[in-house]
Order: sequence, then C-alpha cells, then structure tokens
Amino acid sequence: MRVTHVELRDFRNYRELTLELGSGPTLIVGSNGQGKTNLVEALGFLSTLGSHRVSSDHAMVRQSMEAAIVRVRLEHNDRKFLAEVQINRTGANRAQINRSAIRTRELPRYFSSVLFAPEDLALVRGEPSGRRRFIDDLLVLRSPRFSAVMSDYERVVKQRNMLLKSARSSGVRAEEISTLDVWDERLVAFGSEIISARSALVAELSPEVSTAYERIVGADHGASLANSLSILSRQGESENLEATNAVGEIISVADATNAFRSALNSVRKAERERALTLVGPHRDDLIFGLNALPARGYASHGESWSFALALKLASAELLRRESSAGDPVLILDDVFAELDQSRRERLAGSIVGFEQVLITAAVFEDVPEELAARVVRIRAGEVIDDV
Repeated sequence: MRVTHVELRDFRNYRELTLELGSGPTLIVGSNGQGKTNLVEALGFLSTLGSHRVSSDHAMVRQSMEAAIVRVRLEHNDRKFLAEVQINRTGANRAQINRSAIRTRELPRYFSSVLFAPEDLALVRGEPSGRRRFIDDLLVLRSPRFSAVMSDYERVVKQRNMLLKSARSSGVRAEEISTLDVWDERLVAFGSEIISARSALVAELSPEVSTAYERIVGADHGASLANSLSILSRQGESENLEATNAVGEIISVADATNAFRSALNSVRKAERERALTLVGPHRDDLIFGLNALPARGYASHGESWSFALALKLASAELLRRESSAGDPVLILDDVFAELDQSRRERLAGSIVGFEQVLITAAVFEDVPEELAARVVRIRAGEVIDDV
C-alpha cells in the first residue's frame, strides 16, 4: 500500500497543503517547528484515529478554525481509494471513503501505517497507558473489529465505576447492587476477549522485536515482551520478569474468563472503597525486557530508543506479512538524529524494502544517502521544494 496524494486543510500549521508522493523512501526535510511532524501526524491519525503527540483531537485543528481535513489517495495493485477524515473541534469526527460516509472507526480497514516518533521513547520509560495503547492500536490494525470491542469495554468500565461510586456515597455494599452482576458479566466477556487477543499478539510480536533490535544495534541483547495481567494475583510490584503476573504464553478466552471472575471476587471490597474497577485490560501492562531485566529502569537512553524503534519495526513486519493490502506505510519521524552512523546504516538496510517509507529530518546529512533519493522541503507549513 502507498499514499499517492495528500491534502491537508486547517490541520495544525497547514492552512492548505497538496503533496504528491511516490513509492520507496521520501525524505521530508525542514527546520524544527516548520510542520514536518504535523504532516506525518495527519497520516498516522488516518490509520489509528489518534495522535502520537496529544490525547485530544481538537489540538490538531488550526487555531480559530472549527475543523481540519485530512484527505489521501491510496493505491495497492489496481485498487484505489480516496480516504478522508474531518476532525472537528467540537462534536464527532466524520469520515469518507470514495466520497461515501462511513463510521470513523472503520478507517483503519482502508489504510495501514506504522509511525515511529521521539515520543515513542515513552513506550519504554513511560506509564502503562502508553504501552496499552501501542498494543491495542496494533491489534486494531490487524483486526479492525477490535475497535468496537474496546469501545464496548470502555463503556462498561465507565458504567460500572458510576455504580461503584453510587454505592460508596449511599453506603450500600457492592455485592448488594442489583445490577452490578450484569455489568460484571459484560466486563468479563469483553475484557477476556481483549486479554486473549493481546496475549496472542504479544507472543507473535516478541520474537520479531528481538530480531529487529538485533538488526538495529548489531548485537543480541535478549529483547523480549511479556504481559503483566491485573487479573492474576499480585503481591506488590516486582522488577523480576518471573513475577507471577508476567506471562508470555497465549491465554485462551476461557482461561481469561475464569481468572477475571475470580479476580473480581477478590477485589470486591477494595473496589467499593475506591469506587473503581481495579482489574481488567484497562489496568494491564507490558513488560519489555533486555538481558532478562526490565528495560524500564535499566536500559540506557540509547537502548530505550533502539527498543522503541524495534517495537515499531516489528509491528510493521507483522502487518506486511499478513496483510492483503500490501506493506503498511512506514513513517519515521526524526529517528536518525538519535542514532550513530553504524546504527543509521543498519536501520536503512532494514527498511529499504518497504513499499513506501516517509522519513522526516531537520538535518539532511543525518539520513543515509539511499533513503534520500526523493526530498520534500517544508517551511512554515508549505512545500518549498519537491524534487
């Protein structure tokens, strides 16, 4: 798959942009603050329905405007699509395929991309929410139906929390709430499906991460992934990868269901006291390992950067292997500035085979020559040179 044409209107600092793109690598160059990242952010949003920089969509709408438009032409073999999303400052966003309205959450069915940006360092060093979002975004790209499952799960958690808050304020014990059992069953049903799907994905992704990391750094540091599940017993935090709730195998929906129900029973009192749903996929984490130690807290800056990059390259490899729509569009935002010369060359060798690669850089010389055959220069939200 590749993007052949991009149009932006009132997106970030772009009043209006039209850009043609070709196959293979394209280098997007410009000084800091000119709009390079804004351009690739727009493409990333089209395939994941989220920004890698901000949590609220309205931040992507140009100042004083009410809506932003991202429109792209996509090609794979003889198939062509015109995909569009309207990001509204207020109200729900809107989406179209070939000028026909679709539900916004259906967009990932038509466009697949993998984006690496400096913010992805937080995958290794940041909070669990970022790692959950990473694995869920990849899960949706592979199986778009999980977007609906996750939305249903989030709604159940919200409703259940409201019931728990009501019980706490009225002095009613959680087990006496007549409707709580109904929400428990929905929580377990949706949550167990997510837990099982995540575990299968992590089991498949882990060896790919190990391979990608070794290609980048030129050495085997034992990069690995494991699930940390809140539905399993947990007696305090542990930095040992053998912690009782760190699992690398695939968990069936049936096993997740049994463990989930048991966990809910064990935390019932604590949930009433805190008025929160304390177990489930919304409380889970991923453990990233290097040399049998957690990368978080032990990995250096360079190791963390390379691990985060390996996560994205492994994701792209999984998607290209199984997708009927061809390779995902690989987007690398300012990645080469943090790599030494040898790692730059190894990275270039790893990605040159993708159908389309978009690379941003503030310094042209940071990017290996084989990735700079086509250059787009950006200044103040405008293309000033397209060669």
